[in-house]
Amino acid sequence: MEPRERVLAALAGQEPDKVPKALSFYRVDLADIAPPGCTEEDLGLEVRVVEFEPSRAEQRFYQHIEQFPMDTRIGSPSQLRTYSEWSYRPDDEARRNPLAEAKTVADLADYPWPDITAGYRYEGLKKQVERWQGEGYAVAGGPPHLGGELFETAWRLRGFQNLLLDLIINKELAHGLLDRIADLCRHNAVALAEAGVDILVLDDDVGMPTTMIISPATWREFLGPRLAAIIRAARAVKPDLRVLYHSDGYFEPIIADLIGIGVDAINPVQPDVMDPLGIKKRYGDRVALWGTVGAQTTFSFATPEEIRREVKLRIETLGRAGLVLCPAYDIDEPDVPWENILAFLEAVEEYGAPPK
Repeated sequence: MEPRERVLAALAGQEPDKVPKALSFYRVDLADIAPPGCTEEDLGLEVRVVEFEPSRAEQRFYQHIEQFPMDTRIGSPSQLRTYSEWSYRPDDEARRNPLAEAKTVADLADYPWPDITAGYRYEGLKKQVERWQGEGYAVAGGPPHLGGELFETAWRLRGFQNLLLDLIINKELAHGLLDRIADLCRHNAVALAEAGVDILVLDDDVGMPTTMIISPATWREFLGPRLAAIIRAARAVKPDLRVLYHSDGYFEPIIADLIGIGVDAINPVQPDVMDPLGIKKRYGDRVALWGTVGAQTTFSFATPEEIRREVKLRIETLGRAGLVLCPAYDIDEPDVPWENILAFLEAVEEYGAPPK
């Protein structure tokens, strides 16, 4: 099988010739931790991710931050460009959330919404998709957002406590804000489908280590229907589009809802928070698992042999069908030992194919 066939088979709940593997980074890039010259091709990674063009405001901001030393801990360039574009200032308590003072839906019109649906932002998507698919890779893409498609963007704009109160006592404003954000997301999800991506990635951290941040009922009232509309709009363009939903933390109470609105796979299924085997037993081939490997400190502090055992355990207990192995926590520090990343990749290759 080519990588693309392998990934799509896994997302369909089938067993490919071997378990596909992926890596996910946050605040660092592959070049920050890999040996010089090492590429995704060298590592055998089977998924490529398309990127929207940064806004003109983001580009100007990037030129500004390029002057800082590479070890300045102010966040990744892409993260900072995004914050600038949305006027979100996490380092300035007084001006952190640009919609903190909004009282009514009408107040939302005064906010300078970023131009993330402008045509120039996605002109190059189709060429990216065609190039990588032509090389045999599965291609994924997610709509631009401020940390998460709906919930996370809303609370960063509004303020976390403000939004949680809105969901209870100012529902009109909450619905109005989420409608605006969902419209942007839907537009770009359709753009990704039109470009031909194989996998639409939708992410919103709605979970904490032991429970959800909001109740399942609140999720179903405010987020579920909008997420469903985004998926419907994208699949109207590309019916065979696979949908991957990401949320850190515990979100088991809404897995059935996610399946019901068309989600094919969930990520990252942190095994110290949610039981991958329990989810597999309950939902079978109705949802694929993408992630599952390692607790929060595993890749930073475990030995290579411990990581190999973790990979072997996941494959032995979960089976090879409907599984994409990936660290369950992003590689987010440049001092994660390269030996541990290599141990993960080699173990997936060793244990991921059925015994001969």
